[in-house]
Amino acid sequence: MGFRRDTIFALSSGHGRAGVAVIRASGPQAGDALRALTRSGPPAARVATLRRISDRGGDPIDQALVLWFPGPASFTGEDLAEFHVHGGRAVVDAVLAALAQVEGCRPAEPGEFTRRAVENGKLDLTEAEALADLIDAETEAQRKQAVRQYGGALFELYEGWRSRLIRAAAWAEAAIDFADEDIPPEVLERSRTQVAEIADEIAAYLDDARRGEILREGFYLTVIGPPNSGKSSFINALARRDVAIVSDIPGTTRDVLEVHLDLGGYPVTLADTAGLREAADSIETEGIRRARARAKDADAVLVLLDVSIDNSQFINSLDEENQVIVWNKADLPHPIVPGPAISTLTGEGMDGLVRRLTALVASKLGGEGAPISRARHRSHLLAAETALRQSLSHTEPELIAEELRVAMRALGRLTGRVDVEELLDVVFRDFCIGK
Repeated sequence: MGFRRDTIFALSSGHGRAGVAVIRASGPQAGDALRALTRSGPPAARVATLRRISDRGGDPIDQALVLWFPGPASFTGEDLAEFHVHGGRAVVDAVLAALAQVEGCRPAEPGEFTRRAVENGKLDLTEAEALADLIDAETEAQRKQAVRQYGGALFELYEGWRSRLIRAAAWAEAAIDFADEDIPPEVLERSRTQVAEIADEIAAYLDDARRGEILREGFYLTVIGPPNSGKSSFINALARRDVAIVSDIPGTTRDVLEVHLDLGGYPVTLADTAGLREAADSIETEGIRRARARAKDADAVLVLLDVSIDNSQFINSLDEENQVIVWNKADLPHPIVPGPAISTLTGEGMDGLVRRLTALVASKLGGEGAPISRARHRSHLLAAETALRQSLSHTEPELIAEELRVAMRALGRLTGRVDVEELLDVVFRDFCIGK
């Protein structure tokens, strides 16, 4: 509870040189901090006002726009002041140093602004997580997913299940509290039907091939093939820069090399791997082992083959799932092949392959609604479904009621309706300072 009595401050915009930097102060001394730096009281609520900012000794630091958000009508639910200063490092450092001199003010911990918003009822846990994802989004698809969740899509879904379950559980509780009363059998049956429907809906929601989590973390596409099939050249062509070393010497690539791409708005991590063959030494053996392990764990595997040579033996050795075979070196004389043919040397076929790969990723990650995007959600949903199934296997009201309570607690943990203190450290562990 100690941080509740403090006023926290931090740079909330990005680090580094910029035209404008935003510094926030939130807490009971936010107004005192504003007075200390501007030598005047807070301006009208939510009205940007030009003020001179000075340090404790009265020396001017900057001319800045100041905004005042009195609680509870603020992001954190507390009194909150914002200083929009020029974005030079010296200016930012001077303002932060001046705030540190104000009694009761201290630098914020990572995620502490958002954590206070959750504790003060301004956000639920799913919205707080979505805010972090929105800030971290690097592609259009990631942004859209985060916006849907920040808009309350997950909260509505999870709380909808929980509200329906509360009504269904009331009859089981009534059977315990009023054991001497005759509860109509059709009422209890309706309750069981409702529980079964919720369990089925959760199961269907969980059966999503982890598309939300993959979208948040990035789609892993591993490139494998025999030596000298052009894997490194292919990686460089897609990345549009020299990422991998290209050589005619077989076995040049020894370790897994990754490059991050944006394909049609979807985040893709493309991995270049060692050529698959009988290894010449222990280092290449390890490289091939890593290549096979990466292919096994990948969301999709791109098999790159030299179209000008016989690859039948290599193709027969493949056992990868979700694989796409691509034929490289189409600029050389070659027979007709069953699949896309490209040339990383001339660029032939590359645009069509990019479209095909984009469609592949979109088919895996696209879809309507707000999918599960974090392992925490999946864990609690699995616990809820398990408890609901267990309740349906019982006939004793006491056992049914206890299983339904377990399910309701699991759903409540998703949004922070129960056990919120236990969840905060987990949820805000990866936040950065200023959020």
